[in-house]
Parts: sequence; C-alpha cells; structure tokens
Amino acid sequence: MEHIVEDRLKALTRIQILDSKLDEIHRLRGSLPEEVNDLEDDLEGLETRKTRIDSDVKSLKIEVAARKAAIVDFTAKIKKYQDQQDNVKNSREFDALAKEIEYMHLEVATTEKKIRQHSDAVTQKELGFESAIKEIEAKRQELEEKKRELAVIVEETLVEEGRLKGEIGVAAAGIDERYYRGYKKIRANMRNGLAVVTIDRDACGGCFSIIPPQTHIELKQRKRLIQCENCGRILADQAFFDDLKAASNAPA
Repeated sequence: MEHIVEDRLKALTRIQILDSKLDEIHRLRGSLPEEVNDLEDDLEGLETRKTRIDSDVKSLKIEVAARKAAIVDFTAKIKKYQDQQDNVKNSREFDALAKEIEYMHLEVATTEKKIRQHSDAVTQKELGFESAIKEIEAKRQELEEKKRELAVIVEETLVEEGRLKGEIGVAAAGIDERYYRGYKKIRANMRNGLAVVTIDRDACGGCFSIIPPQTHIELKQRKRLIQCENCGRILADQAFFDDLKAASNAPA
C-alpha cells in the first residue's frame, strides 16, 4: 500500500513538473493568441461595418436618383398646368390650376431638400467607408504581424510542447483516472496552476499556510496523499520532490 501511494504521488508530482514547464511555454507565448483572436474579431466587425456603409450608400444614391426623376416629373406637370392656364374658360379653372402649380412647386422644394439631405448623408457615409478601409488595412497589417510573432514562438516550442504532453499522458496513464481528474480540478482552480506543492519553511508552498508538525512526519512516511487544509493542494515532501526532479528529464 505504501508503494502504491508513493507511486501515485510520484506520478502526480511528475505531471505537475511537466505541466509547469508547459505553463512556461504558454507564458512565453503570452497574450499573443488572445490578441490574434481579438484582432480577427475586430477585423470581422470592420468588414461588416464597411459592407453596411456600402449598402447604405447604394440605397441613398438610388433614392436620390428616384427623387431627381420625381423633380423632372413635377417640373413637367408645372409646365403642363401653366400651358393649361392659358386656355382656361373661367377664373375657377385658373385658380384650380394655380393651386396644382403651387403644390408641384412645394413638392419640388421638399424633394430638393430630401436630395440635399441624402447627398450629405452619402458624403458622410463615403467618408466613413474610406475610414473603415484604412482601419481594416491597419488591423490586417497588425494581425499579420501578430500571427507571424505567434508562429515563430509556436514553431520554436512545438516540439518541446509535444514531448511534454506525451510524457504527461504516460504519467497520467499510470494512475487511477479519478486521481488525475482530482489533480486537474485542483490545478484549474489555482491561478498559478500548482496542484502539487512542497512545504516551504513549514508552510504550504501554494498558499503559505503553516503545516502542522504531524503532517511533516506523515509526508516523509508517504503512506497517503495529503492535501493542504487551507487551499486543497496536494503536499509533497521537499526531499521527495527534489529526488523526482533529479531523476526526471523534465526541467523544474
């Protein structure tokens, strides 16, 4: 039973050492993966904005063309009503035509105002379109640069990352799955990723809570897995930790 517990603790500690090395690789990459994702999202948003502006400009230009055609029609009606005024038989017909002419002039004025508003909107949106194009180009250049940086780092660390993951898989296969799941759960809850820690100056190497003397004795006996009562991390005797590091090819 003692050897089973010791082997289990040895496997979990080795996995922790390897995981810590993986964490170093991920820290080396830094925030580049997240920056790349953010830039891709920004670029997608800008492309959508550009497409929307382009669609709005086309719609406004169609509307302007339609209103210009309407003005031509209104002007033709004004000319027709004016010609008819020359041939009316009485003042009532003249006044009726005068009202139609006045109404057509009002329609022309209203339509010209709309045309000016739409034309101003087109100008503003075209400026926005040009701005979006410049932003897209800048974002695309920044994205390509970040991708190149990330690709270089990934290439430099890919082999080492693959080796570490392979060794983690081998170590994990040597223990009961529930212990490995428990280790991963603890690790996921720790900001520094440490699920297995040593005792440093009589304190937990993770949360620095004082460890009772009896626990020190039990750790050296290696008869059971012991967790910190404060943070829940798995505790390993420093000598045991050092022995495992010395026997391991994985750097600490």
